[in-house]
Amino acid sequence: MAYESILFDVKDHVAMITFNRPDQGNAMNLAVMRDLMHASIVCDEDPAIRAVVVTGSGRFFSAGGDLASFGAVDNPASLIKEMTVYCHAAISRFSRMDAPIIAAVNGMAAGAGFSLAAACDIAVAGESARFVSQYTAASLSPDGSSTYFVPRLVGLRRAMELMVTNRRLSATEALDWGLITTVVPDDELSIHVAELAARLADGATLAYGAVKRLLHESFASTLETQMEMEARSIAALTLTRDGREGVASFLEKRSPNFRGE
Repeated sequence: MAYESILFDVKDHVAMITFNRPDQGNAMNLAVMRDLMHASIVCDEDPAIRAVVVTGSGRFFSAGGDLASFGAVDNPASLIKEMTVYCHAAISRFSRMDAPIIAAVNGMAAGAGFSLAAACDIAVAGESARFVSQYTAASLSPDGSSTYFVPRLVGLRRAMELMVTNRRLSATEALDWGLITTVVPDDELSIHVAELAARLADGATLAYGAVKRLLHESFASTLETQMEMEARSIAALTLTRDGREGVASFLEKRSPNFRGE
């Protein structure tokens, strides 16, 4: 399909989603949110997509929600409710699909951009990247799943500080806090992420999806419930094509040939 505000490309089993409003700091308006939702559905439904990368064009990952669009309508509450329908549906799809999603954070990740980076399975930042919640600076509260993912990544005390004081974290600080996975030099970001995405796209896609589901469910499960889910999950994976291939390749001391099946 045609996208209005993002670039979407699939190559070698890797889907690349690029916010494409560089003159506006890749601020997320209704069109961006709608495009992101449609892209998430494609990523979730297409078995050929086995890894996803999301990044921004220009100097920003994303400056967050497009506040100018809020001020341009008579009822911003109605607009925001529509935007969050799309945004939250996209994040839900990304979180539950088998393919891992990588945030390649170039420059500022603020507001909804901050939320999306936190929601991705892996977040790789260039050394000049910056992270800020920013919502309360405009007398708004967070959306985009950050009140779910950020406390799980950094703890409640630090999440509270980030969201109430709008403390800005450097890439190194975000790594130290556990908000992101890796920091690399700016000029190596795209290369590092491409190599990581290629490795994941060649890996055990169904097992990655199982890991995602088990980890998300673990915060709401008892120990016994979680162990039962683990048992059912690993048992089911042994019956898949890749599960059989993984066991066989280990026993035969060779590299596995996974297909995401």
